[in-house]
Parts: sequence; structure tokens; C-alpha cells
Amino acid sequence: MNAANPESPIARALCAWHARHGRHGLPWQQAHSPYGVWISEVMLQQTQVATVLGYYGRFMQRFPDVAALAAAPLDEVLHLWSGLGYYSRARNLHRAAQRVCDEFGGAVPTEFDALASLPGIGRSTAAAILALACDRRHAILDGNVKRVLARYFAVEGPPSERRVELALWQLAERCTPAHEVATYTQAIMDLGATVCTRRNPSCARCPLSDGCAARRSGRQHALPAGRVRAPRRTRQSVMLLARRQDERVLLRRRPAHGVWPGLWTPPEFDDTEAVIQYCCGSLRDAQLQQQPLPTLRHAFTHFDLEIVPLLAHCGGHTAVMEGTDTLWYKLGDPARVGMPAPVNALLKKLMT
Repeated sequence: MNAANPESPIARALCAWHARHGRHGLPWQQAHSPYGVWISEVMLQQTQVATVLGYYGRFMQRFPDVAALAAAPLDEVLHLWSGLGYYSRARNLHRAAQRVCDEFGGAVPTEFDALASLPGIGRSTAAAILALACDRRHAILDGNVKRVLARYFAVEGPPSERRVELALWQLAERCTPAHEVATYTQAIMDLGATVCTRRNPSCARCPLSDGCAARRSGRQHALPAGRVRAPRRTRQSVMLLARRQDERVLLRRRPAHGVWPGLWTPPEFDDTEAVIQYCCGSLRDAQLQQQPLPTLRHAFTHFDLEIVPLLAHCGGHTAVMEGTDTLWYKLGDPARVGMPAPVNALLKKLMT
């Protein structure tokens, strides 16, 4: 096996550490295919490995290659993504797969510029795919790598600032070895995920502790600097659970922007009065239950959503017909559509 770049002591230490302590049994590590690594890297954006494991297996079983993903209806892709959050990742995957089939003959491109041009694949994701699947020398800079480098080199300022990000990219390029690139890339990601964690880093177990500037100065918890966040706000709305006698619930496809874009949820309104007006106009025989169901609370990145569910029992003369943006969803035999996890849990409660 080739030795790590002698100019990169970080790489030497990390590759040696990874052989003993790194993660080796992850499913996307087995085939090392660009497609499998691509799917895993997108799923792992802002999501922990433990959560991704189950989703990855189901996704790859249904979409074993680019052609299968490109040919699938978007709703089915979103259905298998339901619960992972950040659904734009799934839509971009679908669009990118179609472009790969149209422009690259169904093979994931292995040239950096072509790969980075696909929807949802930025500089770091493209680099990770080529490094892990092809052992090509490309530096990555995901959240874990930013944290490791910021602490080791005592980089001041929030990584979200352009100046700081550029400095971290330069360090990432400098530390990436000429050989064993796949091992080094996996190692530095593993180190950030399991040892150099955001809270309570395990410096005693870190192979880089002797040279780490943050550890020497006792600033592990101060680096990298956090960005200034706006105060969290709470948004409130009312969700109508219109249920027919045949155990079907009315769903609407949400707009392509805003909260849960493109997913299916019960109709949502600003207040109870708007629900009443809708029932009078579109659900003429609906019996609206006065007492709302327990409030549904869900935390997004920048705000909290509080939804008050109102149940309406419908007969057989509702004016709402199924169409491209409406669906009578059968509780006992659900359609394979993209649905947010909290809404899915809410509908399951209606079956009990």
C-alpha cells in the first residue's frame, strides 16, 4: 500500500489511526462505486450516520443504479426520503440522475467539473465522491473537516464567513495526501464525527492532539467559532384532517417553495375561520369537530412550527376531486408519496 504524503503529518497520523479505530463496515464503503458514494454523501449532509444507515439500504434496494433513480416518479423518491428532512436533497438527486442519463450515458461522471455541475453536488461533495470512490486527490471540507482543521490550526472566526472558509480550504488542500486519499478522507471525517466532536471532544483519544493548537491553549470548545443566530421564532397554523367514511384523508401537494416543498400534507390554513370557509365551499357535508387534536410541534433549522389539527368527518358528496395536487390518501393502504415524518405520524394516529 502506498504511504501517505510525507509532507502531510496529519495524513500519516490519520491513516494510521483509521486502520485501528476508523469506521470500516458502512454499507457505502463496500462497493466503492461513485453512485453509492454519491447517494451516501448527499444523505449524510446535515444528517448523522446512525440515521442514514436504514434509509441508505432501502433507497439503494429500490434504486440500485442511476437509471432506476432517473426513471422513478419523484413522489416515490420523496416517499423513501420521508423522515430524513432537507427534502431539496432528494429532488436534486432525482434531477441529477436524469441529467446523468441524458448527458453522461447513465454513468456518474468522474471528472470533477462535470460532477460538480450536477444539482446538489458542490465542491466538497464532488471531491468526496472522487476521493472515496476513485482514490483521486481532491480535498473535502464538510462540517466535520472544518471543525478538525479549525481546532488543529486555531483558525479564528465562524466557518460560514467567506474569509474563514477560504482559509480552511487552503488548509484542506495542504493536508490532503498524494496517496491513500480515500483512507485519509474517510479518516478525517470519522475523526470529526467520533472524536473531535462539536461538544465534549475526546482529546485523549485523538491522534492529532500533540499538534493541536486548540488543545494546547484549552480552546477546544471555543473553536470553531459559532455564527450569530437570529432568535428562533414560532409559526402557528391549522391543519385540516378531512376524513371520509372509506378511511381516506384529503392531502394536498405543497408548493415548490416554503415549508416541506413538494410534499403531501393535509390542507393547511392560517386560522380556524379559514378552515370553516373551506369546509363550507369544498367539503359541503363535512362535520367539523370542534375540539382540536393535540398540537403538532416540529423544529426546523431556524424556527418552530406549531400545527393545530382539526378533524372533519366527510360523507360521500365532497366537492374536492383527486387531481395533480390533491389526493384522497387511504390510511390502511397508503400511496407511496413523499410525506413529512410528523404528518405521517399524525395520520397513523388516526388509524388507532
